[in-house]
Amino acid sequence: MRIFVGSLATETNTFSPLYVDRSAFESALYCPPGTHPDEPTLCSAPIVAARRRAAQGGFELIEGTAAWAEPAGLVSRDAYEGLRDEILDQIRSAMPLDIVLLGLHGAMVARDYDDCEGDLLARTRDIVGDHCVIGAEFDMHCHLTDRRVEACDVIVAFKEFPHTDFLARAEDLVDLCLRTARGEIKPRTAVFDCRTIGGFMTSREPGRSFVDRLMAMEGENGILSVSVAQGFPAADVYDVGTKVLVIADGDRNKAAVLAEKLGREMLAWPADRGVAHLKPEESIDYALGVSGQPVVLADRWDNPGGGVAGDSTVMAAALLRHPDLPSAIGAMWDPVAVSFCRAAGAGARISLRFGGKAAPSSGPPIDADVVVRASTPDLVVPFEQSRVSLGAAAAITIGDVDIVLSSTRAQTFSPQVFTELDIDLSAKKIVVVKSSNHFYAAFAPIAAEVAYLDSGGPFPSEPGKIAYTKVRRPIAPLDPNPWL
Repeated sequence: MRIFVGSLATETNTFSPLYVDRSAFESALYCPPGTHPDEPTLCSAPIVAARRRAAQGGFELIEGTAAWAEPAGLVSRDAYEGLRDEILDQIRSAMPLDIVLLGLHGAMVARDYDDCEGDLLARTRDIVGDHCVIGAEFDMHCHLTDRRVEACDVIVAFKEFPHTDFLARAEDLVDLCLRTARGEIKPRTAVFDCRTIGGFMTSREPGRSFVDRLMAMEGENGILSVSVAQGFPAADVYDVGTKVLVIADGDRNKAAVLAEKLGREMLAWPADRGVAHLKPEESIDYALGVSGQPVVLADRWDNPGGGVAGDSTVMAAALLRHPDLPSAIGAMWDPVAVSFCRAAGAGARISLRFGGKAAPSSGPPIDADVVVRASTPDLVVPFEQSRVSLGAAAAITIGDVDIVLSSTRAQTFSPQVFTELDIDLSAKKIVVVKSSNHFYAAFAPIAAEVAYLDSGGPFPSEPGKIAYTKVRRPIAPLDPNPWL
């Protein structure tokens, strides 16, 4: 048996002013065949899972290119087509194949390509034919298009948000594809379109119990896999929104019945199930009322993982209005300010302008006299089984406020974003992280409490107010939900 595995991924915020070319992939993750590290990244986990299974024997593994760019705006046509064709040429050269495994995000949009993953998968099917098994792993914040479903035998999406399960789901994908190729199962897929733009976290209810139930269903009564594609709201594409995908063994009707049942169950959840989002000054007052420390506040709408810059100064300015309140915020993206701090050196007292560069919603830059607390040529932190670089970084201090500046846009996945730069989080009343929810698994154990911020963007946070032009209608909250 011969298996090919590759990966091509990014998450596209079509409203973001940050554009992506090939260099964005090459600077984040670009691994030619056979050079992928032993640790998985968010969307290349099928490579690691397939390697581990290949080590047990039973098939020949052919590795293709793996490429990832940090979430941002539109991908250039040249970048997408070049990387796509690189992988497709590798698949042609590897023929004949029994299985193709692809690690994808599911929300990549390039100029002239609203459905990059559907395009890649359909072209893959044209090459390998109907007898080869095609399997894809997606982020749960993917756009689940008909073209993708038609091209694949098996689709598995992450179930957890924060995404703590990308390797586990890749292992599921490899297992299901192997069983399919051996004739042990006949996967039949059905999708229920919930016709709603929204989502849920698995770090809180009702998402936690719901996903636990989905996991328990798999492997029982002919149900092979259940995935909820929540979509990526900051993308103006036809298939944005929540869909449920169920794979049953040999019975598409069984899959369809369960997909609709689960979708309608989510539609019946209370409308106010989302987390409360506090304004900056409100969040400070809230934190002061919490016993213990630190109180961790997530600046969700200036989260680099959502395709925006991560350079908003709005919450930093709020903290600086309370300079005697022990606090920390990071990581803010500002490679120029980082270079100045590193040149000045730890302990230096300098005048510095930082933040507020990418968009008006980032707020004005901050000008302050700062002390350079520490710096590093490469701030590398863990995110589950992977390692993430924030590039060269520096920590600065203003009063009792510590601020981490990075030269690479990435979420604040771990307390090590702070502790590697000599910031003691136990001494802080407030710690602000630039992340949507991926911070949660690492920060919750050290937090007195976790809360969420609304500092005004720049991520478009209210789907009902987003100027979509391509989305299928009707869809809630733009329209009344047709299922209700």
